[in-house]
Amino acid sequence: MLAQERFERILEILREKQSVTVTDLTKWFNTSESTIRRDLTELNRQGLLIKVHGGATAVKSVLSREEEVITKAKKHQSEKRKIGEYAASLINKEDMVYLDAGTTTEMIIDFLKEYDVIYVTNGITHARKLMNAGFKVHLIGGEIKAVTEAVVGEEALEQLDKYNFTKGFFGTNGIDEVRGFTTPDMKEAAIKRKAMEQCQQRYILTDQSKFDQISTFKFADLKKANIITDHLKNNKLREITTIEEVFS
Repeated sequence: MLAQERFERILEILREKQSVTVTDLTKWFNTSESTIRRDLTELNRQGLLIKVHGGATAVKSVLSREEEVITKAKKHQSEKRKIGEYAASLINKEDMVYLDAGTTTEMIIDFLKEYDVIYVTNGITHARKLMNAGFKVHLIGGEIKAVTEAVVGEEALEQLDKYNFTKGFFGTNGIDEVRGFTTPDMKEAAIKRKAMEQCQQRYILTDQSKFDQISTFKFADLKKANIITDHLKNNKLREITTIEEVFS
């Protein structure tokens, strides 16, 4: 079993039981105590659990499962549309824009008005909608992840290195003061991280359900991007980054 598979299973067990021992994990995974201790140390370092003497306890809800696009698209629709409309208003003539795959970032496309812009995306649905609406669009090539309809992998990372974006709009599965922006998939996290590095201005688009949530892989600190959301309950986040609310 690969380390990432053990990580996900350990977090699943903690969600169910709230605590677990090294001895039990060793038996369940049929591996050595030293391997389990290293796993717990790494997950503790990532802030996904609390390592204690002889085992670990749950820290908070950790989301390691990715919902399918069709399921996510049905949730928080009015909030996502408001967020998308506001984000679209930030795009200006001659911008080079990166659109991350995701149901919230997809909403931007419905409100785009500026055609003298190049849009680059790793979202299959995004590319199709942009093309059909007559916008200039570049689709990053690479491995297609069926669940989220996102393009990921080494080829996609190499292609992103060629671009210098003026603005980038990203989705996230979790936002936490300590763990930052997180997502369930390692490959998608890598794409988000690389694309953000290539952007002059970075925006995270999210409804309030993603706050105080942690997913498996971190792709950026909160200070690395402004947040556009429907409504912010935790005002402490304003001390870390700029936050725009589309609903007050």
